[in-house]
Amino acid sequence: MGDIDTGTSSGTDFIREAVAADLAQGKCVEVHTRFPPEPNGWLHIGHAKAISIDFGVAESFHGKCNLRFDDTNPEKEDESYVQAIKRDLKWLGYDWEGREYFASDYYERLYDLACGLIRKGLAYVDDLDEDQIKEYRGTNVPDKSNITFTPPGKNSPYRDRSVGENLDLFARMRAGEFADGSKTLRAKIDMASPNLHMRDPVMYRIRREPHYRTGDKWCIYPMYDFQHPLSDAIEGVTHSLCSLEYEIHRPLYEWFIKNCEVFPSRQIEFARLNLSHTILSKRSLIQLVREKKVSGWDDPRMPTIAGLRRRGYTPEAIRDFVTRIGIAKTDSLVDIQLLEHCVREDLNRKADRYMAVLRPLKLIIDNWPEGKTEMLSAVNNPENPEGGSREIPFGRELFIEKDDFREMPPPKYYRLFPGNQVRLRYGYIITCTGFDKDPVSGEISAVHCTYDPQTRGGDAPDNRKVKGTIHWVSKDTAVEFKARLYDYLFEAERPTDVPSGQTFLDNLSDHSLEEIDCAFAEPAVKSVLVGQTIQFERLGYFCKDLDSQESGKAVFNRTETLRDTWAKIEKKNQQQ
Repeated sequence: MGDIDTGTSSGTDFIREAVAADLAQGKCVEVHTRFPPEPNGWLHIGHAKAISIDFGVAESFHGKCNLRFDDTNPEKEDESYVQAIKRDLKWLGYDWEGREYFASDYYERLYDLACGLIRKGLAYVDDLDEDQIKEYRGTNVPDKSNITFTPPGKNSPYRDRSVGENLDLFARMRAGEFADGSKTLRAKIDMASPNLHMRDPVMYRIRREPHYRTGDKWCIYPMYDFQHPLSDAIEGVTHSLCSLEYEIHRPLYEWFIKNCEVFPSRQIEFARLNLSHTILSKRSLIQLVREKKVSGWDDPRMPTIAGLRRRGYTPEAIRDFVTRIGIAKTDSLVDIQLLEHCVREDLNRKADRYMAVLRPLKLIIDNWPEGKTEMLSAVNNPENPEGGSREIPFGRELFIEKDDFREMPPPKYYRLFPGNQVRLRYGYIITCTGFDKDPVSGEISAVHCTYDPQTRGGDAPDNRKVKGTIHWVSKDTAVEFKARLYDYLFEAERPTDVPSGQTFLDNLSDHSLEEIDCAFAEPAVKSVLVGQTIQFERLGYFCKDLDSQESGKAVFNRTETLRDTWAKIEKKNQQQ
């Protein structure tokens, strides 16, 4: 699959090494981290990696980890996102009791720190608009393809305003005297810096937008690069663990820490998660939701934590996955098959087994007594001896999978065809004697067979062996349900790699969801709870969907098939 990471952690954990060194050198006496989501979307599998690192590093050193919502962009933030993030964190098994914070709680303190920079002559109010700022910084270039270096920017004509004038203008910005976008507060650093983020970055902008927590109290809002290091400092965060794209922001992070004379939080970067066949850009996920390419944030095809939960993934499987991929300093693409392997491995131990038929074909046992029903015993989970067993009704007419019968079998086909024998799972050996065809469509409508009453539940006494075992459900007692068969939302390994003029949406798969309205399961499936993941034998793992409560008919989402390619790859690698 190209240059895809195997997902196995190698080398040392450089973050924990750095934290241990800071403790040994007395740079901190207690480790304090934070997970800082912006409440403008739902958490996804990439966040799960960051969460694991933030909370995990703190736990490794018996420290603390805060949950802080970096809510300084009122146009895009909402209380519903806050609740969704907290719900997903709890489901994953993380605890932040007594350590929940919001950047919006620090607005007054951040304003005072900004005034402090103005008094030091390190910040000024600028009248340039957004496009002019980009032009002066040297970043407003139409075609950057042939630029090998960025020439120095030029100073704003308002850069040398006096301290008194800047303090007055900033206070009036806060008071709402100026129009949106007409003024900004900028840090005075270095317009010739090769790091564009150091070229007098904007600290505050005017936005008359109600905030979901502060209402209309503020009409100026701090920028992320200003707010984030200072919020860390206010909370006493010793180690600010960020994804790799913030490495270039680190000099600015340290500049604000130093010049505001606050607690010296330290930023350390790690490679973010990139997963094959998956989009993890929050902006792109929002686009999928808003353009109704998916049913919502919790669509089981989405890489969100809520989507994975609804699909039937377990928190243990997700935490196992992020542990296996480890912490790296360079970006790589992790094969999604590793994530699938983790959930199969976890569910194999936990999920009860049931029998179900997705595409039913009637099977008639001609020598079975009319009206007779027999109960067969089945193990709930062979991986869990304490899981017990259940009784399955067996009768004259059954449903089997259409794919388990062939009129003209291909080579090495060991299932049912005229004259062949198979075992019915937990039941008897049967011999196919014929079949019925619909006179109009020509499709097979029923298969006929006979059973050997001496072969119940085990091998025949004359030691006859059959190569095929198929599953079934009894037609008279079967429970009808709707099955949703999910596949990758993007067939392309790298969904964002598209030709010029296209977007990632052009890589959306036409086969990411197949719905089967009339599938059938054994009656014991009635006891399965909404949100519970089970195994339909030979078919895969399925989770009972919340739509079951509304429809009156059970809806099961396929979590994963049973075919585990990753397990075979892993076994082969171990043998070499």
